[in-house]
Amino acid sequence: MYNKYGNKRTQYNGRWYASKKEAEHAATLDMQRLATDSSQKVVGVIPQYRIPLEIKGIKIGTYVADFLVSFADGHQEIQDVKGMRTTIYKLKKKIFEAQYGEKIIEY
Repeated sequence: MYNKYGNKRTQYNGRWYASKKEAEHAATLDMQRLATDSSQKVVGVIPQYRIPLEIKGIKIGTYVADFLVSFADGHQEIQDVKGMRTTIYKLKKKIFEAQYGEKIIEY
């Protein structure tokens, strides 16, 4: 099944992903569980992680990140696998980064 952006839903490790590229990134994260460097070693992954977006205390939407990734050294990253950066994605990314003071890592 294809969507309007040409992505093909792909299954990896029993879970469906929105695109082949996203499923491949999930496989890469699984491989990073074997890393020896604690800053690169993945210890946890939450797919489709929902984050509320607010302005002045008023909820205006939700940003759904492809992955929340936790590393052995304690840091976390919001990771998104993008083929096309839509207007709404760009807006939500700006709001997220302004609200939380963190960057979204794009692949």
